[in-house]
Formats: sequence, C-alpha cells, structure tokens
Amino acid sequence: MLHRFFIALVTSLMVLSAAHFAQADSLSLPEGVAATDVRPNLPQPYIVKKGDTLWDIANYFFKDPYKWIKVWEKNLYITNPDLIYPGNKIWFNAQKQSGLSTLRPQPTIISKPVERLEGKIDTSLLITALSRQGFVSPDAVNGAGYLLDSTDERINYGANDHVYIKMQQPADEGDIFDVFRSGDKIYDPDTGKFIGILVEHLGQIEVTSESDGIYRGVILKTFEEISRGDRLKPAIHIDTQIQPSFPTGKLQGKILYIRNDAAEAGQNQVIAISLGVKNGLKAGTALSIHRAGRTIKDRVTGHEVLLPEEKIGELLVLVAHQDASLALVTSSSSSINVGDVIRNKAAR
Repeated sequence: MLHRFFIALVTSLMVLSAAHFAQADSLSLPEGVAATDVRPNLPQPYIVKKGDTLWDIANYFFKDPYKWIKVWEKNLYITNPDLIYPGNKIWFNAQKQSGLSTLRPQPTIISKPVERLEGKIDTSLLITALSRQGFVSPDAVNGAGYLLDSTDERINYGANDHVYIKMQQPADEGDIFDVFRSGDKIYDPDTGKFIGILVEHLGQIEVTSESDGIYRGVILKTFEEISRGDRLKPAIHIDTQIQPSFPTGKLQGKILYIRNDAAEAGQNQVIAISLGVKNGLKAGTALSIHRAGRTIKDRVTGHEVLLPEEKIGELLVLVAHQDASLALVTSSSSSINVGDVIRNKAAR
C-alpha cells in the first residue's frame, strides 16, 4: 500500500505538469487544491525513505496534508505497487500562483566491466588448523622454554593444571605460550636444503609467577596431553575474522612435503609449499594445485605430445616463513603429490 501512495503522488504531479504546460497562466488543479497549498522552496529532490507513510509524504509536499487526499482521489486507477522504492528521488517545482510542474527523473545506467567474484571460502577449517599446526625455522626448534613438572608430580597434564616451566628467555606474568612438539623435518627435494620443521600444537600455557629462575604456569587449554619436556614458543594470535586473499602478481611454486611424510595428500591435509613471505604470502593466501601434463606418443603421427596440466586442488596458507609455508588443502579432485605445481591465476 505504501508503494501505491508513492506512485499516486508522482503520477499526480505528472498530470499537473501536463496541465501546466498546456495552460501556463491558468492551470486547472484538482478540486479543492490550489497552487498556494504547496509548500514553497522545498529542498530538491525528496528521497523516499524506508518507513515513509502517506501522511509523511503529504506533510512534506503540502501545507495542509489532508489536501493530498484530493490529489490521490483523482488517481485511483493506479494498481502497480512495485515502481517506487526507498532511495528513489522525487523532484517538483512550485510555480508562483500557477500550480505545479514536475521534473521526472530518468533511469541512469552505469556500465562497468563484469567482475568475477571469488567463491566463498569457509575459514573455520583454516582457523582450526592454525591453532593445531605450526612451522618453525631450524634455529627455533628448541623454543623459548619447556615444561619441567607439575605441582602434583603427574606425568601428563591437561587444562587448568599447574606446572613448572624452565624458560630460555625472560617472561612476564600473563605471557601466553603455545606448547608444541617437533614433527618432521622439511627439505627441498631438488636442492636438499633444510627449510624448517613441522610442529604440532598441544595447547597453551599462561605464566603466573617466577621464583629463582623457575616459572609457574597454568595450562589454559589442551588439544592433546602435554608432557614433561614439551617445548614452548610465544603464542600466535589467530584472527578469527581472517579473510582469504587472492594475489594478483604471478606466483608459482611446488609442493615440498606432505605431513607425516605421506605419499599422497587430499582435502583437509597439511602440506608444505616452496613459496613464503618473500613471495608475499601470509595466512589466508589462496592458491591452486596443478599436476603437470603427461608426455604421450601420438599413435597417428608417431610424435611425442605433452598433455596440458590439470588443476587438482586448492589450498590456504596457514603459516608463512621466509622461503616456505605450511598450507591446508581445502579441496582436491585427485591425489596430491610432492612436486605438484602451486600457482595463482596470474601465473597461468
């Protein structure tokens, strides 16, 4: 019903406009409505707002809002309520003692190149994987400290347990550390260069106090049982609002390693790739995985032919280091192997 009132308003003003140009000096207004009934010097244009009512519109245009009924009664044939919406603009001019004329806004078409939106990515897997997986450089494997014992002499610890810590560097009360356990070493399969070590996050500890070089702490949360000797490193801050990013520059690398030294990887598995911070990567960088095409013999010509490569998956970077990164396979259509190509769209 609200839209119908808007349409009646605009259409009535158009009718009055036609009459004005036909009889510039003696405009015939609807019965009961005079040119002096219209508010003078109205700001232009009127913007239709959400929640507008007939009374609001009439009170804006007319000195006596009840005059609007006289105009609307002349336009009861209007039946389509879907022509005017909040945000539309309405112009009109009040002529000195000669009625109304309307300026009918014309549709404006804005033309711009079509932009392809990237598909929506569920970042919950990324955030979960970030909290559980890590990647450290060779010189950081010993961490910032390690667990000595617990206050009740137990071997394994869980959330809310109180423990003693030996730190390799000073720490303050309230500092939070990730508890980790070293995993597999990563080497570049082509050069043999030692790149880093995968680590598994076991939980987090908060430092509570220090006495004679021994620190006390409380375990905030655990993913697995924590034991004596497990290492500590400053806790990483995980942005729960992380947004996937799609690099525009040309990027191309390869898969260096599959977690647990597996032969193949698939969706939701962790891999290491040969691109890192120096290539502009960060947590959330999205890349695609490709398999090189096979070389076959053309049975008709007898010549060798290289088949095109095929996209076999997608990944999101978890942790980026200088020369390499840890990544999560978010989708795969085929088994993924060490040596498969990593790239973005610009590298095609």
